[in-house]
Amino acid sequence: MAPRLLIALALFFVAAAPARADLVELNWAHAHRGAQLARAAGGTELAHELRIWRVPSYATADLRRAGVVRVSEPDRLFQTLAAAQLQATDPLVPLQWWRAAIGSDQVESPGAGKPVTVVDSGVDLTHPEFATRPNTTALNAQTTTDVDEDHGTEVSSVIAAPNNGVGIVGIYPDAVLRVWDASPFGSLNEGAAIAGIYEAARRGPGVINLSFGGEDDDPLLDDAIRFAFRSGSLVVAAAGNDALSGNPPNFPAFYPHVLTVGATNEAGHIASFSTISPTVDLAAPGVRIPVAEPMSQNPSGYSIDASGTSFASPLVAGAAAWVWTARPELDNTQLFEVMRRSATDIAAPGFDNASGYGLLNLPAALKFKAPPPDPQEPNEKPRQIEPHGLFADGTPPLTAPGRATGSISARVDRSEDPIDLYRVWAPAGRTLRAQVTGSVLVRLLERTTRERALAVGKHGVATYVNKGKGSYLYAEVRPAVRLAEYKLRLTVARK
Repeated sequence: MAPRLLIALALFFVAAAPARADLVELNWAHAHRGAQLARAAGGTELAHELRIWRVPSYATADLRRAGVVRVSEPDRLFQTLAAAQLQATDPLVPLQWWRAAIGSDQVESPGAGKPVTVVDSGVDLTHPEFATRPNTTALNAQTTTDVDEDHGTEVSSVIAAPNNGVGIVGIYPDAVLRVWDASPFGSLNEGAAIAGIYEAARRGPGVINLSFGGEDDDPLLDDAIRFAFRSGSLVVAAAGNDALSGNPPNFPAFYPHVLTVGATNEAGHIASFSTISPTVDLAAPGVRIPVAEPMSQNPSGYSIDASGTSFASPLVAGAAAWVWTARPELDNTQLFEVMRRSATDIAAPGFDNASGYGLLNLPAALKFKAPPPDPQEPNEKPRQIEPHGLFADGTPPLTAPGRATGSISARVDRSEDPIDLYRVWAPAGRTLRAQVTGSVLVRLLERTTRERALAVGKHGVATYVNKGKGSYLYAEVRPAVRLAEYKLRLTVARK
């Protein structure tokens, strides 16, 4: 009996412990065969359109040898971005100092509208703040038993705790709240987070909150965020809590097209821990924030001393969903700019690396004049604009055979949108002229490598004489200042 018992225990621990796994993106040309091989190896598909799978680490080498893998990365764990030990207390609405700080007490919140998806650890859906709350959807199974699985409940309560006479009130009490548990083994897991971002984006435009991060740059996580942005969603992320540790990079907050949020204290200053970086877009209260706690971990159900950019980010996410509900005509590129440009400047005039454009100002965001949409985003790299790259359809070329002229109005930003890349057609024996207005630089690039500049813009004009056969090139626009709006015009003439 003893050997059988040992075998049973061994099998239990094998089943209970997460196996080492990698995240792989399959080559587009071999996606079907790659999916068959990945599935046969015990893999799990995480994002169908992105061709991202989680596979056992031991199988990755075989898949690479089969030629079906474009890129692979270890499936890493994330850290939540809470910075303080929490303490239990009584219902906490009078202590929600952040309400006056961002002006949410000056305006009446709307009913259900644009959804907010929290990709985090699980949410305690039995908690008084969520048990009878309408418009609350769990996108997968939720667990809150592990000691580190309180974070999702905390973050979700900051966004959407209802005005129900108990506990706290979130910034958008009637929000359509969707939650995705990205901690299948008790800790936030990169593969599960990618799957959650993908699922949120697949369901249509909304706001996605990511209150976690790590120092490792992963192109697959970046791809998931770009997919969400191209699908029309706004991704909001916590800047990080490492200002006292040298401000190392924090992903996903460092990626382009992510609305990155730092934390402020009751005095309206940047919190000492809030990561300083040129990728910070704005700040929100993140010190001593009352939050809901899983009932299994805290019988009172609440804590008063939650600190970290983890709690600043959901304030911005909830506020963005509120603004989007009130202003449904905006697209995600416009909403991105409205949220940060309407912020209250709290440091040196203009942008700074600690607070970005300033402190979240909800009443101002509701009234701020929106800039024009920024089309074809994301479009920084060839893989994002070519068909069968990151996106099946790519982006339409600005000029093509039979269409000799084209134009587009857009904007670029040194941190959030550093390059705009467009496909353009250069007819044989003709001169292609790219002209820009605005504080930007323009180049025409060889499409095959994108490394050789065929024409560098001088005084806003780049001209290329095509002495060969007709071919597609790239027109590249970069900012000459931090944030620039521009118009690009393309014309063709005889040599």
